Amino acid sequence: MTASAAGPLERGTRTSRTTVRIVVAVALVWTLVPLGWMFLSSVKPTAAVTSATPDVWFAPTLDNYRQLFTGANNLWPYLNNSLVAAGTSALLATALGALGGYGLSRTRMRGKHHLSFWIISTRMAPAAVVVLPLFLIFRYAGLIDTLPGLVLAYLSFDLPFAIWLLHAFFAQVPPALEESAQVAGCTPWQAFRHVILPLTRPGLVTTFVLCLVFSWNDYAFALVLSGPHTQTLPLAAGQLVTQTGIDWGQLTAIGTVVVVPMMLVGLAVRRWLVTGLTMGAVTGE
Repeated sequence: MTASAAGPLERGTRTSRTTVRIVVAVALVWTLVPLGWMFLSSVKPTAAVTSATPDVWFAPTLDNYRQLFTGANNLWPYLNNSLVAAGTSALLATALGALGGYGLSRTRMRGKHHLSFWIISTRMAPAAVVVLPLFLIFRYAGLIDTLPGLVLAYLSFDLPFAIWLLHAFFAQVPPALEESAQVAGCTPWQAFRHVILPLTRPGLVTTFVLCLVFSWNDYAFALVLSGPHTQTLPLAAGQLVTQTGIDWGQLTAIGTVVVVPMMLVGLAVRRWLVTGLTMGAVTGE
């Protein structure tokens, strides 16, 4: 009986593993082929990029990147604006989200779950609904075409997500740990800094990376709230599409410039990112 029962179980396990491998392979092809083709197109000569038939064999060139950073487009200001706005908003969202998520996880109150849902529901609103009120407020406050204005705009979407995500991480840490630290002589703030934060480091890294990606890829807020001095990389890519034509070589080059930094960040913190995403924090509790 044991042998007969083990046979279907083993076959089911092998079938499941094969199915998972096929799904993973399809997902990798779906993701990596367009990225690889974009990178190849970014190092192609203009004639190869605009060729009617795909040209795989060609002499690589960096002319598209050279024109981006040294030509009339001058991508450096756009890159600097994206780094400052996205990085600052992600840092602030993670820091403030840690305080808000910790307070929410340790507070005992009626309707706390409803409050948690209300916080994340503000992140669910489409950007088109939020951008007009923000534009009116920022114009009155003089924040249009300023980096602090972009940071606040990104923070308005990143902070609810950070609070919701980190609240679930802090809720998994037993309160007895910080109580023991306070008995040993730590203040509540010291217990939070030296006990709670190190235990939730994967959650903090995950939150920072996701907020950074959200802000880095934003187009709607930057389009409405930025100006000549604060435009970001997604807007620079849009400017290559004109009525006279599309510069496909530079467009794929700037696409590579936008994608590669976030890929490098994800690879650098992949251990923390995978741990954070597999700790059940994405359920929002």
